[in-house]
Amino acid sequence: MSNTDTLSRETTLHVRDHCLCLAAQRAARALGRRFDTAFRPLGLTNGQFSLMMALNRPDPPSIGSLATFLAMDRSTLTANLKPLEKRRLVKIDIDAADRRSRRLRLSGAGRRLLRKAVPIWTREHEKVDQCLGTDAAGLRDRLWRLV
Repeated sequence: MSNTDTLSRETTLHVRDHCLCLAAQRAARALGRRFDTAFRPLGLTNGQFSLMMALNRPDPPSIGSLATFLAMDRSTLTANLKPLEKRRLVKIDIDAADRRSRRLRLSGAGRRLLRKAVPIWTREHEKVDQCLGTDAAGLRDRLWRLV
């Protein structure tokens, strides 16, 4: 690679210091590790917790609607559901109205595990909010707008 193909160090530092995508990715990884550690005693990851929380509703969602809500593609969601289904925390049922479609719901064991996980999430989330300061709610609102 010739020197004319190389970006300046200043450009690299500018992108590092101003790139919202990089900052969001780094923050997401750090938050993910933090909550993975907190949920480890329950055998859950932060992603599994979020997925199970999204299923905690009276009407079981379809795979497509849940994938859209979680900003995932269907194949990624299906792969993430497999360990939860194997542990019998999530049930996948045939949709009575459209036999080609599947509906997702928490099992009794899934609801019980989620009840154990919420206090862990609450404690850890309070620490994160303290770290973020007074604008934590505003930051969450602005992040939701991006999705």
